Amino acid sequence: MLNLEQQLVKKLEILLKQTALSITDQQKVQLVKLVLLLHKWNKAYNLTSVRDPMDMLVKHILDSIVVSPYLQGERFIDVGTGPGLPGLPLAIINPNKYFVLLDSLGKRISFIRNALRELGITNVEPILSRVEDYQPEQLFDGVLSRAFASLKDMTDWCQHLPNQQGCFYALKGIYHQQEVLELEAKFTLKQVIKLQVPALVGERHLVIVN
Repeated sequence: MLNLEQQLVKKLEILLKQTALSITDQQKVQLVKLVLLLHKWNKAYNLTSVRDPMDMLVKHILDSIVVSPYLQGERFIDVGTGPGLPGLPLAIINPNKYFVLLDSLGKRISFIRNALRELGITNVEPILSRVEDYQPEQLFDGVLSRAFASLKDMTDWCQHLPNQQGCFYALKGIYHQQEVLELEAKFTLKQVIKLQVPALVGERHLVIVN
């Protein structure tokens, strides 16, 4: 019998074959260990409503990393990251990119700090702050959010974060054109990408605004 970690690695490999992503064996192990950490901490901290590690693999890990091919640049901030989603999985598979993970809840940042230590991730900086209070020394190529807010709220609250060429990357379920119409005139819809997440029920879209 395979143990849970081995089962998760096997399932991850099957799911990855249905994507265009190529990930090293070490990165696969790190992604699976992240699921196991989430599962362990979830019992005490209630970090996610997803309870089953196999479901976490699809709804948290795959759902995060499918946006990786569309990220332009080196420096990213994940606002309202929760327990590090999509920032931690993206950091694992993009060791050459740098991610700031921002959340206003201490227990989530504690979880992220612990995950960084346990998984040996060195390209992530966790920040405990409200997004409107955070003033970075260096601006970002991309501002990421997953299930964080409407596009209007995201661009309003985070407009001090991207650099001149920087973009907003909003990970959404169903794409609502109405959200784009509500944006301020200075923001432009760059692209809407329909994402394919293996084994996930429901629509997923990446909305890129600059």
